[in-house]
Amino acid sequence: MSLEQNLDPFALADQLSNKLLIDGKLTPALSGKSFPVVNPATGAVIAHAADGVAADVDLAVQSAAKAQKSWAKLHPRERGRLVQECGRLLNTHVEEIAKLVALETGKALRTESRVEAGVLADVFVFFGGLGSELKGESVPFKTDSITITQREPIGVVGAIIPWNVPLLLMALKIAPAMVAGNTVVVKSAEEAPLAVLRVAQIMNQVLPPGVFNMISGDGPGAGAPLVSHPKVGKVTFTGSVETGKIVYKTAAEKLIPVTLELGGKSPMIVMADADIDRAVAGAITGMRFTRQGQSCTAASRMFVHAAIHDEFVSKLKAKVDEMVMGDPLDEKTDIGSIISPEQFAKVKSYIALGEAAPGATTLRCSAMPTDPALAKGLFIQPVIFTGIPNDHRVCKEEIFGPVTAVVKFTDYEDVIAQANDTEYGLAASIWTKDLKTALDATQRLEAGLVQVNQNLVVQPNMSYGGVKQSGLGKEASLESMLEHFTHKKTIILNLG
Repeated sequence: MSLEQNLDPFALADQLSNKLLIDGKLTPALSGKSFPVVNPATGAVIAHAADGVAADVDLAVQSAAKAQKSWAKLHPRERGRLVQECGRLLNTHVEEIAKLVALETGKALRTESRVEAGVLADVFVFFGGLGSELKGESVPFKTDSITITQREPIGVVGAIIPWNVPLLLMALKIAPAMVAGNTVVVKSAEEAPLAVLRVAQIMNQVLPPGVFNMISGDGPGAGAPLVSHPKVGKVTFTGSVETGKIVYKTAAEKLIPVTLELGGKSPMIVMADADIDRAVAGAITGMRFTRQGQSCTAASRMFVHAAIHDEFVSKLKAKVDEMVMGDPLDEKTDIGSIISPEQFAKVKSYIALGEAAPGATTLRCSAMPTDPALAKGLFIQPVIFTGIPNDHRVCKEEIFGPVTAVVKFTDYEDVIAQANDTEYGLAASIWTKDLKTALDATQRLEAGLVQVNQNLVVQPNMSYGGVKQSGLGKEASLESMLEHFTHKKTIILNLG
């Protein structure tokens, strides 16, 4: 029987307090310990999350390992059917999930959280339809033998997800993993465990016990034991470069495959012939202002041709000024709050660096909320910097906040070099009406995702992943299911 919807996010948060999901059941951490979950828009504690540690991780992994044998024996299309059913069931809970995400992350309900909850369901439906694509090959080898390959699941997958888009990024990891025949243990971000737990609870109405387990806790206490657990055969991680390297080193000790989606400092190049109004709209989408800039693909470096620079900046500021900052659960709100005090302080420090740069101009946009109930909220006005060179820290380092730098350029060759002058390589975009320029830029920009005259967010069936320090492997596509969640076995039948 399906769970009843609960459209009161505060009541739902309380209901989910101090719970993990292991072997199909909600359960407290073995130690009974928990940690507070805070609404970043008000500073109020809304729930307590179970503080999982190595013993809890072991229970979850053992449950997943036990379930994986029978799950893998199901026909791939049957696994796909169950995963699709999860998507359809989640689609009936979009509103409650969206409100819970808004409450715990500070992301605005109308512009961000409701969208994410809807795409979450779509990802499971999409991957569920790919069960029949787990195909092998016929290999010409010898005339007296038949040689084939077949795709087999890896086993137990450990998935570690971030707080900025917890539901979508979780779905992109676990949906292909489960369809491919693996079982999963998800470790949620400390700042955003509630909606992930609710999704796990809903999906476990459909899935056999142990196929999908969820642990909350911090990195050293829960994340590290998950990566190092001997029965985890694959790790997929989204987060910082520093933590990603630690995950990679630990997995290397076990010689297991890893997918890493790490940081970004994405360039957006606006040529002199670009449609300015379209580029401005794309800059607002690309910078993810409605997500407070908390996105690894954020267009936080905008290179704009000198001929249109001033007009572009003026129009961009005017559009961001129209956006409303406020209570994430209010339908009028466009922009919510920063996720945590630590992230708030980090963003503030980068703004101070930019303000101190010689020749810099600081444009603060929108307006702080005036509601007294939000006085303790972690709100930061979006900032547009001009006059800061590309070698400044504001242009070099990932801020993960509503801060972008607009850099003036005149020479095409120079701007391509500047765009590529970064340790990251996740996303990039070029804005021009000239087809030759567009095609040339798509070939030369060093990024895993390059878009022309648009800045779309990640979509199902669109291969997504970075190069350089932005990570390893791809997500969101059939390719990600086949290459990252199965291994290929070669079988030779000697007919002689």
